Amino acid sequence: MEAVTKAFFDEVPNANEASQRVAFGTSGHRGRARERTFNAAHIWSITQAVVDYRLQAGYQGPLFLGFDTHALSRPAWECALQVLAANKVPVFVEKGHGYTATPLVSHAILKHNRLQNQAVPDAGLADGLVITPSHNPPEDGGIKYNPHHGGPADTDATGWIELRANAYLLRKCEDVLTVPVEQALAHAQEYDFTAHYVAQLADVVDMGAIQQANLTLGADPMGGTSLPVWQAIAEHFKLNLEVVNTTIDPGFTFMPPDHDGKIRMDCSSSAAMANLLNSKDRFDLAFGNDPDADRHGIVDTNGLMSPNHFLAVCVDYLITHRSEWSPALKIGKTLVSSSMIDRVVASHQRELYEVPVGFKWFVGGLHEGWLAFGGEESAGASLLTLDGKPWSTDKDGIVLCLLAAEIMAVTGKTPSEYYRSLTERFGEPFYKRVDTPCSLDEKAAFKQLSAESVVDKTLAGDAINAVLVAAPGNKASIGGIKVTTDNGWFAARPSGTESLYKVYAESFKGEQHLNELIDNATKLLKGVLA
Repeated sequence: MEAVTKAFFDEVPNANEASQRVAFGTSGHRGRARERTFNAAHIWSITQAVVDYRLQAGYQGPLFLGFDTHALSRPAWECALQVLAANKVPVFVEKGHGYTATPLVSHAILKHNRLQNQAVPDAGLADGLVITPSHNPPEDGGIKYNPHHGGPADTDATGWIELRANAYLLRKCEDVLTVPVEQALAHAQEYDFTAHYVAQLADVVDMGAIQQANLTLGADPMGGTSLPVWQAIAEHFKLNLEVVNTTIDPGFTFMPPDHDGKIRMDCSSSAAMANLLNSKDRFDLAFGNDPDADRHGIVDTNGLMSPNHFLAVCVDYLITHRSEWSPALKIGKTLVSSSMIDRVVASHQRELYEVPVGFKWFVGGLHEGWLAFGGEESAGASLLTLDGKPWSTDKDGIVLCLLAAEIMAVTGKTPSEYYRSLTERFGEPFYKRVDTPCSLDEKAAFKQLSAESVVDKTLAGDAINAVLVAAPGNKASIGGIKVTTDNGWFAARPSGTESLYKVYAESFKGEQHLNELIDNATKLLKGVLA
């Protein structure tokens, strides 16, 4: 990893090259140092742009700054701190300058701003930055911005920051303010993110039920930021919880290869979770988190649960076990998440809030308290507290793991047993995603699609009942298309980073029907993208 870190400082991006500019995707700016897509200049530029943004937004409170365990995260954290200190922005960092999980940053922002709303003198609105490329390979870097609402910034904010940051890059950071690292570190104020977070966990999860059940639990931080959090949870609540891997290695050399041979800390991948799966029989329930702990992987006696399956279990359980939640609260899902969730929500006469891909679409509802739960098929979710207040407006992998333990403690069923009971009530769905090569012209064609683009009346033998190019929940563009029938659906959208488009499909009639859906979708797309 030394060569990667050296490239982070030595390689200078060329802002005249589109590939080397700042570009915010669904989870901030990500890149690689040796490809000149994630370097010190990017961090200086982005952080100065964030300083400018918070100034025009009127933020006068602290900025909560976290970083994960990837090799480039600490150097990038120091670069960000250099800019924040030079601009005299009050900064809160983990005590001992340790790493910080994404949900802890979100929770800290919300906690501070709740106090600010209660007229605490001179509190000022707070925001945050997290240096993380999530579950990406060890050589990757990433940075994401969370405004005052504590969740991922929307496209208006990221577009403004991106434009400003690239202007700084074009000027080779000549007007970016910095101070030496030693001065920047002295400027930062220490804040015990972990203690504040752990002390309030009983507000969002029934920790008493977990304690009383005395389940044997295993937690795998996968070399990431959840390590100190799980250790603190085990100690604070006196749980029978073993942290199965305490190794922190920026190269993640202990990780088994993912399905494609790459090292990737994806807690929804059975290949990447092989270490925990090999020891699952020692526990009643086990779980893993990615390096910034915003995703969850749930393991019981039947192995690693599909994120779609677990989300459906969470929704059914929460609706029936959160007595203080108003029946008017909506349940959120992305439009490529399983329709099992739709059926569960409908059975309880609740309102479904279906949005495009990206957790940012749930932030407003969680922050304002009208969305009880928001989940996406890639193992990210968050929820309100027991009494219906905001907890984390970013994905919280730690709380979702604890919720799995609560579900087992209260119902006596493992999460996979609970899911099996749902299939007995609603049918068993079969779900698959297929990636297909895609030209630039085809990517552009996706943007021109409308409901009228699909002239077919049937899909895999069933009548088409909806063609969507905007999400039903918030009417936002899905960047692609979704076609539904009574027994299945497919959705397609182009990748933002690769030359391919993704087709998601689900059938309630079986695996053969699922394959028919995908075949029909492929043919249909070839026609409408031509």
